Amino acid sequence: MSHSKLGRNGAARKALLRSILTSFFRYGRIETTESKAKELRSLAEKLITLAKRGDLSARRQAIASLSDEDVVRKLFSEEIAGKYQERQGGYTRILKLGPRRGDAAPMVIIELV
Repeated sequence: MSHSKLGRNGAARKALLRSILTSFFRYGRIETTESKAKELRSLAEKLITLAKRGDLSARRQAIASLSDEDVVRKLFSEEIAGKYQERQGGYTRILKLGPRRGDAAPMVIIELV
């Protein structure tokens, strides 16, 4: 599976995705560019699947991927993981907004279903 480079080197891309992922789980929905949202979707789906497992190993893997332990607690609580216990994937939704003023980048809202 190939991933988009998002115009950044590896360390900057990893930091960007970690930051966006943390904000996404904190607020439940964020507005970003379409390419960032598509990258974010795969990471978010994997973390929610980890959270559904709920064991210590899964929690440690999630802490390594996110930058805030409060967000990890929220992810493993009934608020997110419990909500999707019966669902077999497809935890996120991407809604297109149109081009951004200034550089015409395609903007979207990504949210938890």
